[in-house]
Amino acid sequence: MYYIQGFYKIKKISNYKKDQQNIKSFFISKSVRGTLIISPEGINGTIAGQKINLNKCINFIKKKFSISSFDNQNLSKCKFQPFYRAKVKIKKEVVPIGLKLHGKQNKKNEYIDPSEWNKMIRRKNIILIDVRKPFEYKVGTFKGAINPNVDSFRSFPKYFNKLKKNKDIAMFCTGGVRCEKASNYLKRKGFENIYQLNGGILNYLNTINKDKSLWKGECFVFDNRVSLKHKLKLGSYSMCRGCRMPISSLHKKSTKYNEGITCPYCFDKLTKSQKDRFGMRQKQIIAAKKLKKEHIFQKANH
Repeated sequence: MYYIQGFYKIKKISNYKKDQQNIKSFFISKSVRGTLIISPEGINGTIAGQKINLNKCINFIKKKFSISSFDNQNLSKCKFQPFYRAKVKIKKEVVPIGLKLHGKQNKKNEYIDPSEWNKMIRRKNIILIDVRKPFEYKVGTFKGAINPNVDSFRSFPKYFNKLKKNKDIAMFCTGGVRCEKASNYLKRKGFENIYQLNGGILNYLNTINKDKSLWKGECFVFDNRVSLKHKLKLGSYSMCRGCRMPISSLHKKSTKYNEGITCPYCFDKLTKSQKDRFGMRQKQIIAAKKLKKEHIFQKANH
């Protein structure tokens, strides 16, 4: 069994570049995979491994950056390793929006716990915003949520500038870090009533029982699990190896779906050369499966 931990910490970090290779080497030594983003304003990551080694890596990260606790974290389990390598990336921001953070702002009353979230988003005067990308929104979202329909997080300021500053706004994302950036931006622009789902969608799905949930669909995640259901159980979506879009059982019924090669999203966009190359890769995946060997696209076979 593999354990997956997502986390972030908004904190001023200096001399962070020197730690990049040390952290990556430590991950590899413990057979832990996933991605850690390090920036001057904090860290953001999701990593996976055997529980004891995962804990060692988490403690290693905390010690490196003098972190006592993360701003938010979530823990889930999976029968297969959802990442195929360890990555430690250096970025200017934990999430690219073109706005620098200088420590975590005091927004205690603006974090809404999952137990209070349903009551919040049922309010008639609330504007409920899903700040994730459109394809994530299509996989699943909260009832009544609006998606700005922008493909880059950097485009969100243009959308937010259209909103009235006296409106009550509730926002959510997968783990909370994108809302952290968005809410800080809105605060600086003069918005007063901004609320965000504490711990994001994953915290909500892990906390609220399905029969009391206002969540519709599944939650897309950026690893080979592709999507998660309530209690963070493995979802039903797969990933197209041609365009890396999440695909449902309905997509698979399309004449434009070829396992490991194309789906309705990319069939008409890929060249013959690309399709031939992806076809060769799919043959290698099938061969690896027959030999019971590990390959990087594990979700396709679970």
